[in-house]
Order: sequence, then C-alpha cells, then structure tokens
Amino acid sequence: MIYVVEQPEAGEPHAWFAYDDEDLARKVAATDTLQPWEIHDVLTARELLQAHGHDGPGDAARAALPAICGLGDAHGWDTPLYRADHLLGRGVLQSAPVTERDALAAAIAARGGQPCIYWSDTEAVAAFEGHDPRLAGDARWCARRALYRQLVELEVLADDN
Repeated sequence: MIYVVEQPEAGEPHAWFAYDDEDLARKVAATDTLQPWEIHDVLTARELLQAHGHDGPGDAARAALPAICGLGDAHGWDTPLYRADHLLGRGVLQSAPVTERDALAAAIAARGGQPCIYWSDTEAVAAFEGHDPRLAGDARWCARRALYRQLVELEVLADDN
C-alpha cells in the first residue's frame, strides 16, 4: 500500500491510500488539473511525429513541428523522452529519466501544503510511530492522527487508542 497525508495550508489534514503505483496514478489524475499524460509520460520524438500525422522527420514535419524535430535531432528519434509537467514545467520533455513516482509526488506537492507520501506499510507505521519529523509534535498531531485512522481502517494497525 501507498499512503498519502495531505496537510493543506488551511483546513484539516487528511490521509488516503492507493493499492499500488497504478492506483496512485489513477487517483492523482482524477483530482489533478492536468491530464494523465501531462503528469507523467514517456515517448519518443518519432512517436510524437506520428501522433501529429508524420511518418518521419521529412521537410513537412520539420516545417510544421520544428521543436519535435529538434528533440529528435538532439536526442535521437527513438530515445525515450520524459514528461512530468509538475516537476519539469509545462510541456517540457527531457531525455533524463523521470520516474512515475517522482512525477506523482510532484503532482501531489503542487496542491500545496506539506504532503507526506509513504511507499509501504512499514514506512507509514514508522512515520506514525514518530520517525518522520513532518508528523511529529503537537502542531502535527492532526496529520499523525489522520494517518493512524487510515492505518486502522486498512487493518495495518489495531485500534487500541
């Protein structure tokens, strides 16, 4: 399981979970202002040309899509290009890998406040037990409690408090 604790600037913290990376991507996309392919995508310059109706980097493609052709020339036509708008900026493609988890974390962070993401039951329980300063202290009690409620609801912890 993956656990997210959102601590908005104003309002009460809340926790939610995803079963796995695919479920997290679906849940983030459902509440994000961007399209799923803007949150995270991997494609090649050749695929971009094909999506715009061009079979390759011919004269017509170069005239119509110079930026895409520039990417193909610079990085290779079949090199994976990564898009993660919350992380890299709107419409930016780069050849340096961007993991889906990093892109999703950036999308959650873009909502504001201080989000905490725990990628496993073990990480979430450790955070609840005081091993994450983002949930420590009286000021963060509500966030810690929200995580606790989520862990109890999913039967990761027993409700003995």
